[in-house]
Amino acid sequence: MTFLKSISDVHLDILKEVGNIGAGHAATSLSTLLQKKIDMNVPSVRVVSFDEVMELAGGADNVVASVFLRIEGDAPGSMFFILPLQQAEKYIGQLIKKQSFSFSAEPDNELAFSALQELGNILSGSYLSSLSDFTSLTLYPSVPALSIDMVGAVISYGLLEISQVSDYAIVIDTALDEEDANMPDSVRGHFFLLPDPESFHTIFTSLGVKVDV
Repeated sequence: MTFLKSISDVHLDILKEVGNIGAGHAATSLSTLLQKKIDMNVPSVRVVSFDEVMELAGGADNVVASVFLRIEGDAPGSMFFILPLQQAEKYIGQLIKKQSFSFSAEPDNELAFSALQELGNILSGSYLSSLSDFTSLTLYPSVPALSIDMVGAVISYGLLEISQVSDYAIVIDTALDEEDANMPDSVRGHFFLLPDPESFHTIFTSLGVKVDV
């Protein structure tokens, strides 16, 4: 609780700005790839306990598309990107030129997983580049691990080792809007940035603010 109390609005505002720049870069790349205008923004950034992570991703039984990767360099950590399955299928269908694509019908489609990996590379790379630019830290991602599974299984896999050394995640809410989407609301994805314990201090110090841990 001491750590959470030390996170102020200033910290979160800076992380939100980092997230919005990353989202802007990702939107540009996605727009080029999909040949349509994609807008992305970050409505909110929060620091939460691991107990809240699964709930934010839709509950343990909710099936999602996820990309998990390790962050290496000056501030090691881990990152998830979790996207609602229907939206992931839609983007993948556009990328592989098969509008009716679904994982339930084609669970072993290698081209679809390649497209999902490319999507994960674009999104995670954009956020990491933004964070690296802001902090002047050297950060680089591992090869993404892809999964179509229930949130409980996805989160447990990613947190198995991390939960032994850390208790908190930075949640970067991500809203995606398509120019021609027939949806009343934008689709929400979640970035879960999980710095290793010492990396929280490294990141915030590089951003010019201190965290008492």
